[in-house]
Amino acid sequence: MTISLEQKKKIMDEHAKTPGDTGSPEVQIAVLTAEIQVITEHLQTHSKDYSSRRGLLAKVSRRRQFLDYLKRDDLNRYVAIITRLNIRK
Repeated sequence: MTISLEQKKKIMDEHAKTPGDTGSPEVQIAVLTAEIQVITEHLQTHSKDYSSRRGLLAKVSRRRQFLDYLKRDDLNRYVAIITRLNIRK
């Protein structure tokens, strides 16, 4: 139910500012978005899996915190990442 290490590495390489960048908000938002999509697909078939639902809500909240930070820090980067990942405001 989680993303594989290869998928995670590919996402990190796509969104990294410099090679080896794993801590920038863009990378963390992209990884959380991929994990949210996987859990959402799981919950569509297993609607009563409440522990996964709780994990999903935690990941959504954490992504929201990163997005709020990015919006407050640099609006251009915020707009770029939400359009690139197709995230609603």
